[in-house]
Amino acid sequence: MATRIMILNGPNLNFLGIREPHIYGSTTLKEIEASCFEVAKHLGVSLSFHQTNIEGELVGLVQAAYGNADAIIMNPAAYSFTSIALIDALKIFDGPKIEVHISNIHARDELHRHSITSSASTAVICGLGPYGYVTAILAAVQRLGRLSDAVPAALHGLGQSSKP
Repeated sequence: MATRIMILNGPNLNFLGIREPHIYGSTTLKEIEASCFEVAKHLGVSLSFHQTNIEGELVGLVQAAYGNADAIIMNPAAYSFTSIALIDALKIFDGPKIEVHISNIHARDELHRHSITSSASTAVICGLGPYGYVTAILAAVQRLGRLSDAVPAALHGLGQSSKP
């Protein structure tokens, strides 16, 4: 069975490319989605991609991943800083949970500096722009031990034994 990854996006990310381009750049969420599907195709990964502005819907999507996805990649956006419900939902999911932020939240203003949802995440990627999603896909598949031999050995991770 193909590796199944669910990518979740929180509020206002549907306005990427328009909203604060000096922080988030000019790439749209549709362009990020297309890039993710292209990477998934090359890795043999099954991908679902979602965006919602509603906290309860995001929690519902995390719950829906249980038993239906091997990994979650999530940009919780504003809910990163406020959502206890999202933290609780993430704790239910056993697979890798990679939090992505387009901007470097650690270099942002005090309000956007500390992600509480990262406490329930396996890893956090921030400041790589839209490429953070691509990095997260690769990291999730590597963490699951499901990178194919067609992927260069260097991308399988340091400390991993190479196959002859």
